Amino acid sequence: MRSVKCRTCQLITATLYLLLIAGCRKAAPPATPPLAVDTIAASVQTVPVIGSWVATLDGMVNADIQPQVGGYVIRQDYKEGTVVRKGQVLFEIDPRPWQATQDQASGSLAQAKAQYKLATINVLRDTPLVQAQAYAQSSLDTELGTQEADKASVESAEATLESAKLNVGFTKVRSLIDGVAGQAAIQVGNLVSTTSQLVEVSQLNPIKVYFFISEQEYMSLSARARGMGKTDLLSTSDTLPLTLTLADNQTYSKTGHVISVDRAVTTQTGSIRIAASFANPGNVLRPSQFGTVSAQTNVLKDAVIIPQRAVNELQGLYQVVVVGADNIAHLRTVTLGPSIGTDSVILTGLRGGDQVVTEGVDKIKEGTKVAPHLAASSAPPAAQPHAQKPEGK
Repeated sequence: MRSVKCRTCQLITATLYLLLIAGCRKAAPPATPPLAVDTIAASVQTVPVIGSWVATLDGMVNADIQPQVGGYVIRQDYKEGTVVRKGQVLFEIDPRPWQATQDQASGSLAQAKAQYKLATINVLRDTPLVQAQAYAQSSLDTELGTQEADKASVESAEATLESAKLNVGFTKVRSLIDGVAGQAAIQVGNLVSTTSQLVEVSQLNPIKVYFFISEQEYMSLSARARGMGKTDLLSTSDTLPLTLTLADNQTYSKTGHVISVDRAVTTQTGSIRIAASFANPGNVLRPSQFGTVSAQTNVLKDAVIIPQRAVNELQGLYQVVVVGADNIAHLRTVTLGPSIGTDSVILTGLRGGDQVVTEGVDKIKEGTKVAPHLAASSAPPAAQPHAQKPEGK
């Protein structure tokens, strides 16, 4: 009887022990569901490449107006900021000192002419006497020398008088070109010299636009010009139009063309300066304005396009996440081309049709199981410029 009770106790103890062990075991965690991601298929398109460069506007011709004689400014004859014509009087300098110099030169000329006239009379009078041997030849030679000297004095006095007349005329400071006259750098009553700057006049229609392009872009544009049957960039006015975007992000209504290319590439930056011309009716554009010049530099055929947000930059490398047929995410290093609007051209690392993750790229690791949601392919990209930094900025 006692043996039966012991066995019963052992069974109860074993059961309690098993229950205790079962209670201590943790429940198995549920399987992690695949990460839901949005994807898009990389498209293959023909893409126009648009170069864009920060530009500075300048007058087609800029004339620094300086006086050619010194003196006190007694009058300003133009309205600041208005159009002036070549030869128009802008300032007047007190002419009285220069008029006095002219009068003195006029008197000196009259005196020189009188002396020359007297010398001529002496020569004409004594020449027959020498022929009649009634007058010394040496005396006549002296008179002839005096006559020549007096003639030279007359010519010198005439030149001095002409210079004096010019100086009197220079007291009226005139515009050298047709253009817009700026604000005066001096005031009436100021004493000016020949080194004083009075005002700047700029020819604004057409207006000149300067911008820098890289050596590679220059070679690309030159090759494109030759491909269109042109000899160089200067002859592409009708085939390579330039677009100007102003500081208010508005596109200027007129297109421009290249008018000059600098003689050399800047060694410090590897860029070359280009000058373009834009029609400027009404003188709306002004020197020293900033803008952005853009032009089509190339055409990429069969270019692989994906949204910019699908690209992750890490320590100078660019990566995208590609979803394979087994819905496993793979990190892939790519080479970026130009930006086209909100898309990027991928030069290497992707093929058309590859399924690329568009959101949360930086949070996905290699080999992650994903549940992709394929969005519609992006529309063909519009060629939009991407401005570069200006030279020396």
